[in-house]
Amino acid sequence: MHIVSAEGFSGWHPLNDTIMGGRSSGSCRVGPQGLELDAEVVEEGGGFVSVRSPLFSPPLDLSAASAFELVLRGDGRRYKLAVACADPLSRLGELIPGGLRWVAGFTTQASGTSHVRIPFSALRPSVRARPMEVAPFGLPSPQFDPARISRLQLLHSRFGEDGGPNPGFRPGPLHLALLSIDAVA
Repeated sequence: MHIVSAEGFSGWHPLNDTIMGGRSSGSCRVGPQGLELDAEVVEEGGGFVSVRSPLFSPPLDLSAASAFELVLRGDGRRYKLAVACADPLSRLGELIPGGLRWVAGFTTQASGTSHVRIPFSALRPSVRARPMEVAPFGLPSPQFDPARISRLQLLHSRFGEDGGPNPGFRPGPLHLALLSIDAVA
């Protein structure tokens, strides 16, 4: 199932570490090739830049798929895909700045086009770059629900998907072109 490409990225916007006092800056633009992110990543005080979709209303139903497939032109850095779901636990997570996201990391090629496949089974629950193994307040453990995708986000962060340092993190100028996102079986 095709999710987005080319001008379909209209409405996506940057979200950078300035929301938490950081100094990174990033902007994005949409064109016939897709979404382009240009940024200056500053490690001190935050250390992340991202682009994210608007809220999908109604949520995307990707239950017929088993993975995301991204096509992008990167720079050899390691990025994260973060997925928000419209389930009760995730909505509760929205009360926490950053909320509950399902996250998986991937590395881009230093030049040329990267084709990245992220199985749904590789997505791990995370709140503000920290893995979440147990649900709060005695709630059931979170389960990824591909039938209720409410937002997608792509990040370059000094933190990896395991909450530790991102081995592919580099401060400084960044340029990433996100060409398409699909859900595949």
